[in-house]
Amino acid sequence: MTVLDFAFYLFAIVTVTGGLFTVVSRNPVHSVLWLILTFLSTAGLFVLLGAEFVAMLLVIVYVGAVAVLFLFVVMMLDVDFAELKAEMARYVPLAGLIAIVLLMQLAIAYGVWETAEGVLMAEGLATVPVPPTVNTVSLGLVLYDQYFLMFQLAGLILLVAMIGAIALTLRHRKDVKRQNVLHQMWRDPEKAMEMHDVKPGQGL
Repeated sequence: MTVLDFAFYLFAIVTVTGGLFTVVSRNPVHSVLWLILTFLSTAGLFVLLGAEFVAMLLVIVYVGAVAVLFLFVVMMLDVDFAELKAEMARYVPLAGLIAIVLLMQLAIAYGVWETAEGVLMAEGLATVPVPPTVNTVSLGLVLYDQYFLMFQLAGLILLVAMIGAIALTLRHRKDVKRQNVLHQMWRDPEKAMEMHDVKPGQGL
């Protein structure tokens, strides 16, 4: 067994174990921590496949942003997990039925699996020498050359979605006090303060 094989089996076992404990953990904080471990192990598998850029995106986006956000939400919100589990118990039969249907579909798909005719030819293409290039450079050439317009449109759609989400959630309620900076700057000190001559032993 080579070092790459050992690393693959190690990352694969840790990924499956982390995913399992993410689902079965009773403590939601522990569940998020197991999820972070699963993401890190998956990033290691991507590195073994030669997809370094995807691995770094997985670490930065999912571990550094999404999982940490989950952790903050779980730790800061006062969520009654006992009540949520009681509500979830009612849907266990339906979830089991859906799981059985999915397993049957996977079994049917595996039963009719056939190898394509060009697989052997594609395996022979792996021995063809290609110029050495970095995975990130190749991905950048594809994104910013062939799919440049699609990439920019996807960014524009995400920007519009972010602006729409902010506009929908930005509500000015009358019963909430807000800071008015200009009102504070333009106030007259003579009108803002009142002097009272308080005598000893008397209140205002």
